[in-house]
Amino acid sequence: MAQQLKEAMQRLSKSIPKGGMPGGPGKGGGGRAAKAAGSAAGALIGAGALGYGAYNSVYNVDGGHRAVVFNRVTGMKDQIYGEGLNFNIPWFEWPYIYDIRTRPCNLQTLTGSKDLQMVTIGVRVLHKPDPSALVWIYQHLGKNYDERILPSLMNECAKAVVAKYNASELLTKRSQVSADISRELTTRSKNFNVLLEDVAITHLAFSPEYSRAVEAKQVAQQDAERAKYIVIGAQQEKQTIITKAKGEAESAELIGHSVKKNPGFMKLRRIDAARDIADVVASSGNKVYLNADSLLLNLMGDTDEKFEKTMGQKKRGWGS
Repeated sequence: MAQQLKEAMQRLSKSIPKGGMPGGPGKGGGGRAAKAAGSAAGALIGAGALGYGAYNSVYNVDGGHRAVVFNRVTGMKDQIYGEGLNFNIPWFEWPYIYDIRTRPCNLQTLTGSKDLQMVTIGVRVLHKPDPSALVWIYQHLGKNYDERILPSLMNECAKAVVAKYNASELLTKRSQVSADISRELTTRSKNFNVLLEDVAITHLAFSPEYSRAVEAKQVAQQDAERAKYIVIGAQQEKQTIITKAKGEAESAELIGHSVKKNPGFMKLRRIDAARDIADVVASSGNKVYLNADSLLLNLMGDTDEKFEKTMGQKKRGWGS
């Protein structure tokens, strides 16, 4: 287009004569100059119109986009134009291009649970327009359709679903809550020809008072479990003491019966005690000089006779 304008200007400059005045020797020079100027202006206007028409009669649709066309005479066309180079009538028609790729929309809202606990929930939605309904979307919602409908729908559906669950169920049944929100949003967004590919809960937080109450409950449960194990340990220790006492009582009773029936039992115990004491004294590096009777090491003397005599005197004393 610039080249055509340049050529027209050059033709215009060449057609204007460099001399001659009206009514003088160059009497017809003024008429020829006016005619040449008119021709040049016509060519210039034609070139401009041609360039404008050529520039505005085509448009390009990028990948992942679709176009709808508005006509000044008939209104919106029913046809949806795909990717690539497309044609339209300049001034009478102009296109509107939509991005049909998946895009995210995030919303965070404060709502109440079934047990009247305040919950802050964040929802992320992946959405895109229905490619076959772009004409309807433009006529009713415009190009910023997602800003018009999604925030209100997400807010309403999230609050409606959270109100069906208790605060504890929002944590233990998070996948079910997310599925319910997705089902509600998908159903309602279809009325506006908006397709949802995924719905997810990105944030879930409770009020500080509820968080402190949950923490206190967990601490109380841990203390109760600890107390239960302490009680079990005390019961086991008690049972051990009782069993040990019974064993010692039975052992003393058996030893008493053995001493009463067989005096040689005490000699056997003295021999065992003397052997243990002798091992200790032999392994010690010190020199010990003590009475063998005090160390229970006198096994060859009259210690046994003295012990039996003493036991006999005690028995007679008990019988008197």
